[in-house]
Amino acid sequence: MGSTVQRALSVAVLALGVGAGVPASAAMELTAFKQAVAVEASGNAAISAFYRERDYAPFWTTAEAAPMRSALLHAIAGAQAHGLPVARYDADALTALFHDVRTQRDVARAEVGAMRMFLAYARDVSSGVLSPADITDEIKRKVDRPDPAQLIQAFAQAESPEAFLRALPPDSPEYARLLRTKMRLERLIAEGGWGDKVPGYGQRPGDSGPQVVALRNRLIAMGYLSRSATRQYDAALQSAVQQFQLDHGLEPDGVAGRSTIDEVNVSPETRLRQVLVAMERERWLGDARGGMHVLVNITDFHARLIEEGEVVFETRSVVGQNRSTHRTPEFSDVMEHMIINPSWNVPRSIAVSEYLPQMMANPGAAGHLQLIDGSGRVVSRASIDFSRYNARNFPFDLKQPPSRGNALGQVKFMFPNPYNIYLHDTPSQHLFVREVRAFSHGCIRLDDPFDFAYALLALQTEDPKGFFHDRLATGRETKVDLETPLPVHIIYRTAMSDPRGRMQYRRDIYGRDAAIFDALRAAGVALAPVRG
Repeated sequence: MGSTVQRALSVAVLALGVGAGVPASAAMELTAFKQAVAVEASGNAAISAFYRERDYAPFWTTAEAAPMRSALLHAIAGAQAHGLPVARYDADALTALFHDVRTQRDVARAEVGAMRMFLAYARDVSSGVLSPADITDEIKRKVDRPDPAQLIQAFAQAESPEAFLRALPPDSPEYARLLRTKMRLERLIAEGGWGDKVPGYGQRPGDSGPQVVALRNRLIAMGYLSRSATRQYDAALQSAVQQFQLDHGLEPDGVAGRSTIDEVNVSPETRLRQVLVAMERERWLGDARGGMHVLVNITDFHARLIEEGEVVFETRSVVGQNRSTHRTPEFSDVMEHMIINPSWNVPRSIAVSEYLPQMMANPGAAGHLQLIDGSGRVVSRASIDFSRYNARNFPFDLKQPPSRGNALGQVKFMFPNPYNIYLHDTPSQHLFVREVRAFSHGCIRLDDPFDFAYALLALQTEDPKGFFHDRLATGRETKVDLETPLPVHIIYRTAMSDPRGRMQYRRDIYGRDAAIFDALRAAGVALAPVRG
């Protein structure tokens, strides 16, 4: 905090005599101060309770409070670095509150204004500016908001106010890397970005000409290639293209096709927007990942087993189609068990929207599915007139018994949740070769489910592969509890870092990041103007 601000605060404190002892002649003024604080704080239960419990003694406006004032002003002056809406906690506005005091009501306004600003900043920087449910009901994440009363008490008791405020943002390495990337992109934008966009598509090894030069120059500016004057699509350029493709979730074939050029031409301003959204999402997630946990990034089409920040297992995944009824939701839960040789209990939405019309046209359709009545008995289709039913009155459940062709494959991994989402095997292996893998009804299909099962079982048995296959060979549905349940985080990140700290970017397949950024901008988050 600058000396001018400190002097302004000191003038306010000394002018009112707050904290220096109150003489009898000032009793009426002190009563007026208490009443004013009570009125100013009346709309906030935590602030009201704090001042009431201390008999309305001043907190921010005493001479002894200078370190707290300084720490708060320093923190909110740095709010822009965290991608927060700085107008919510404007350091100049807070300084003006202290500087322009004339009456006890003014001091009360400064007291409560500072406390409100502290709570707003602490809440936003620790757990996010937005509420996920206000963006879309597809984000089911429950944000762990700090309790305002506890925040005030903890700050009041902190040995170092500055250290307390520095500790509020997420403590994850990912947040720190996003913060550094944000600052780097802002500097880059101020210096002119990555230069001209690359025209055309289809550059490949052996090509030459102005399009190859444009591609080379863009990748040099992005840091993928050392400076060179060659006009050839040589081995060095091919290698740079492949690394770029890996960093952007593209097939690393070394050919600059349409998808690659589209990503190369994304502006640094757009990447900055992605990083700002990722920081907000990281604040929603907080620090509670768990030492070992399952991480599924919807936009990345991968599921990973993470132990103390290191990826110990990784497999490709298929996620929900980009349809309102199929998109995979975001949430966290706990994986409790796996089921080997699972049955597929067809969700009612699928049964009545997809299979009932088929059976109305042909009672023998979808013959791999059993018809189950309300008592749990298998019913013969021969006695059913499907034309009598519709989506509202269809009285049966549909079930597919265990088999190699089961829609869930031969194993599923369960973290019971109200959204009926889980990880599972699939007989549709051809989908895993696709670059964009959004094909399911919402659940997450795994490319290597057996290996994933082995990795989980290795935590509780010496022969995980043998244990798994002994139960698989029975052909019977078998539940296997996890002795140590694992946190599962289904996230949606279009900007994230890999374990080495290198930034990765993905496409906004459901449009959720765009919606979050629009909401952040409406809340007051700003960035450099976009150029094209």
